[in-house]
Amino acid sequence: MPIEVFDTKAFGHETKKRTVVMDTNRFHVWIHYYQPDQMDEMHCHNQDQTFQIIEGELTMNFPDGGKAVLTPGMMATITGGSFYQLHNTGGAPLIMIGTRSGATANTVKVEHGTGRIINDRINYAETVKR
Repeated sequence: MPIEVFDTKAFGHETKKRTVVMDTNRFHVWIHYYQPDQMDEMHCHNQDQTFQIIEGELTMNFPDGGKAVLTPGMMATITGGSFYQLHNTGGAPLIMIGTRSGATANTVKVEHGTGRIINDRINYAETVKR
């Protein structure tokens, strides 16, 4: 079906993982769920992306020590090659929508400081096939 409709909050609470809901050659979208205090490593991707907060509080940390706190209704845009770390700093689950240019198969995740390519898929669910 060319159009899919998601209840983002309900979907996030149901899956409790990062779940790709659309994946084309030009663009992919996921719904992400973080437990309280869950964070990832400082990293970047080779593609431009956005994060839109649906529920909870996200703190984005940056290599220079800066940070940005996002709450529901807020969105961050990130150019490919920009390093950041995501951290659920709220006391409840965090649900957000992420978008990235390009297909998931062409996405590269690079660890800050080492330049190591990160292939681990922690907290990922399978792509939704409806």
